Amino acid sequence: MRRRIAALSVFAVAAVHLASKQAVARIRTNADRYPLEQLNLEPAGDEALLARPDGARIRTLAAPGSGPTVVLAHGYGASLQEWNVIWQMLRDEGYNLIAFDQRGHGKSTLGSAGLSASTLADDYKALLDHFDVRQAMLVGHSMGGFLALAFALKYPEVVQQRLSGLVLFATLAGDVMRGAPQNALQIPLMKAGLIQKIAASETYGWLFARSLCGDNPSPAMLQAFLKTFLEQPHKTLAPLLEMLAQENYYPRLGELKLPCVVVCGTKDQTTPAWHSQALGSGIANARTVWVENKGHLLNWEAPEALVEAVNSLAPASKLTA
Repeated sequence: MRRRIAALSVFAVAAVHLASKQAVARIRTNADRYPLEQLNLEPAGDEALLARPDGARIRTLAAPGSGPTVVLAHGYGASLQEWNVIWQMLRDEGYNLIAFDQRGHGKSTLGSAGLSASTLADDYKALLDHFDVRQAMLVGHSMGGFLALAFALKYPEVVQQRLSGLVLFATLAGDVMRGAPQNALQIPLMKAGLIQKIAASETYGWLFARSLCGDNPSPAMLQAFLKTFLEQPHKTLAPLLEMLAQENYYPRLGELKLPCVVVCGTKDQTTPAWHSQALGSGIANARTVWVENKGHLLNWEAPEALVEAVNSLAPASKLTA
């Protein structure tokens, strides 16, 4: 009996592995909207390190423009590289652009204060103060949007002084596990340091990346995502995952008065639709945009939707192409 069970187990594992390889082979036949070389490029701009009191160094990137300012905050496990397509699209529209690597990501160091919503919200304030931005639009992707909310709730006077609008895409105000079985599976693997091994696998890495996308994911997009994801120190970043799971700003959304556009892909499994529905109804001056058949990586899946959201908040008279 034991031999029979063992044999059946081996057969089942082999069948799953074969099905996984076939699924990846089908993904590889999809068309690429952007070539891998473009998705692996970092945005062009002036790079500088912002010194924080606890010893952290926040890498910033700026590209001056004659139009309104847009500040871009990336999500967990990424870097400012995720903005490369949107960056060029916004530059073509004349925007003044600022991006940064979140603390502990990319070329930004951790510092002694560690990782918490309050600490990273302080980084947002320091960035806006450093560049002395006025009437800027803050764009946050996933965790970047969560931290934008944490910042806005902690520093309402700074928001009033420095921001004119907020774009939240594929994002949340906390409670990341609710209604998201994908997160319930993947986040413990990240905290245990196992997700890197999965992501490094030619077969299962592609399936992991594919889980973040909508229909017909681009092979180049999956490869570019995995490259950046594997460069991040996920064990070190584990407190950020705890933060997203344990903290909840939904009851406080009514405190926010800033004009806001919430953008969500209808196939997003990482920040499912209920998050965007709650953000859109909870923030007084918010409207929600649904991007059909797209997932969590809207920065590459549907960059035009993000640019349209920014344009809708910008004073048209201040834009110069």
